[in-house]
Amino acid sequence: APVASHWTFVSTVSVYAHHDAPGANETAELLEPVDPEDYGQQKVAAERASSAAVGDRLLIARPGLIAGPGDDSDRFGYWVGRFALAGDGPVLCPVSTERDVQVIDVRDLAEWIIRRGRDRLVGTIDAVGDRHSLADVLNTAADLAGFTGERVVLADAWLSDHGVEHWSGPRSLPLWLPVAASALMQRDNSAFLAAHGALRSLESTLADTLADERQRGLDRDRKAGLARVDELALIGQLAAAT
Repeated sequence: APVASHWTFVSTVSVYAHHDAPGANETAELLEPVDPEDYGQQKVAAERASSAAVGDRLLIARPGLIAGPGDDSDRFGYWVGRFALAGDGPVLCPVSTERDVQVIDVRDLAEWIIRRGRDRLVGTIDAVGDRHSLADVLNTAADLAGFTGERVVLADAWLSDHGVEHWSGPRSLPLWLPVAASALMQRDNSAFLAAHGALRSLESTLADTLADERQRGLDRDRKAGLARVDELALIGQLAAAT
């Protein structure tokens, strides 16, 4: 680092202390790095260490949720994969009102980092995509997957009461965030666009993700989302109670 003419550090929007203000940008308050086990705080510490090492030769890129082919986190690919797997069967969905989705395709992010590194761009930029409503994302995913079944939409309280987690991990619903944290997916991306950030369409990312999902297996074990058997069991519990 001391002899590098330019340094790029890939951080995360998880460095921000609050996710309750739609349209927040790079000036928002950061976490204090006091817990070495916390991902966002780790990234804050790494940003500061990078800045101390290379000073004004540093570009800090803060991506949001990264999507696209090859993503094994399952946070984005789950939905288009699940609609494809279900076919004409039911799919359990959260309420989409007041919820947005903001992702950046990994290929767009990688190209931007390479090009801006060559340009010796410095500063701090939230490398995030455009905002789409969760409803639009689910609708587009279902259409691309050829889904013809029923979407069983369940309230937040019902899902939480039945052990379904937000966002990621086992027995979760990806892209489902508490309304109080919904601004995590509503950040201002004007600095990224001004720095020549290019974004492919949501449809393109979803279509390529679906092809990747089919290749890797729609019913495989996942790091995020509901196993199909668990999903059908939850839908069965709902039916039995009504």
